[in-house]
Amino acid sequence: MTEESALLIAVPAAEPAVARYRFHLDRSAALGIPAHITVLYPFLPPDLIDPETRATLTRLIASVPGFRFVLDRTGWFSDQVLWLGPSDPAPFSALTELVAAAFPSCPPYGGAFAEVIPHLTIGEGAPRADLEAAETQVRRHLPIGAEATEVTLMTGPPPRSAPPGRRWTSVATFPLAQRSPFTAKPTPASPCRHARGRISAEPPAREATHPTIAEEKCRYHDHDPP
Repeated sequence: MTEESALLIAVPAAEPAVARYRFHLDRSAALGIPAHITVLYPFLPPDLIDPETRATLTRLIASVPGFRFVLDRTGWFSDQVLWLGPSDPAPFSALTELVAAAFPSCPPYGGAFAEVIPHLTIGEGAPRADLEAAETQVRRHLPIGAEATEVTLMTGPPPRSAPPGRRWTSVATFPLAQRSPFTAKPTPASPCRHARGRISAEPPAREATHPTIAEEKCRYHDHDPP
């Protein structure tokens, strides 16, 4: 079976709030993918990730200072995907743009979207009532403060077609530059409406679906969407 790869920022600080819901509502959790915000997916097929590729990733990611962030709101893509969003998505977007520019054959989400919204998926494709119940519980944990210190490279089978027992594994980590000790902590932002996803404290309206790590394919790495 063809495998995939992804670059992501794991968010262990969010696990107490989302782990139990992800396990039931997000198929990637059962495959060993932690709570995360995606940097670039799909990345290169694993057999094309050679020492030169790793050296390039090391150099690029080390040029970006680590940063603190706050997950302070929930959002939806259509009524299919429930997610947590950072108060300031700019550092994540900048990192994605940097890495994608160095690997133009593998744009974010296969180039399907002109705008990519940094997010941490809680559930996807589950019954709406289950997702709404999870949203109510997760909101009680907000805001969640976290810190980005490294980018993780993971590989594994397409989530929707993964055979029993197959899991994603971490194969490398790439440290961000050491964050200045004088960098101020971010503060939670007021809820607002995003161009592609609704983010608010009220039950969300249905919007256009946006993919998660479990949904896309690279332009040259063809497979059925997971």
